[in-house]
Amino acid sequence: MNQEEKNYPVQSSGTFVKGALIGGLIGAAAALLFAPKPGNELRGDLNEKLSLVTDKTKEVACAVGDKASEIAKTVSTKSTDVANIVVEGTSNIVETVKNSVSDVSEELANASSAIKDSSSEAAKDVKDTSAEAAKDVKKELNTTKY
Repeated sequence: MNQEEKNYPVQSSGTFVKGALIGGLIGAAAALLFAPKPGNELRGDLNEKLSLVTDKTKEVACAVGDKASEIAKTVSTKSTDVANIVVEGTSNIVETVKNSVSDVSEELANASSAIKDSSSEAAKDVKDTSAEAAKDVKKELNTTKY
């Protein structure tokens, strides 16, 4: 952005429309004032034009108010929909995590049970093998004479 753009920012089209409307009103008033008409006729024309402009302004204000209300309702509806979607997504994620935790706990319990069974069998095997080795050593000691 150059220095000129910073010093003179582009205004919105709403500002342009307002300026054009005000300029048109001023131009119409000047045309009426400089027109060759008698004072009473000129004042009557001015009052007529003023009431016409007032009516148009009220119509535009009503239309803008209605449109703003409609937009506010739409935004409210959409934000509620988004909030509901977020809540549903969060619930789904929480449910998935709970199920995963349950599955992992079950697998861990199964693995723990399997390890316990394996270690019990290994301990029994070691005990049996030790007992047999002890018998073999005693037998060897008895058969060997000094």
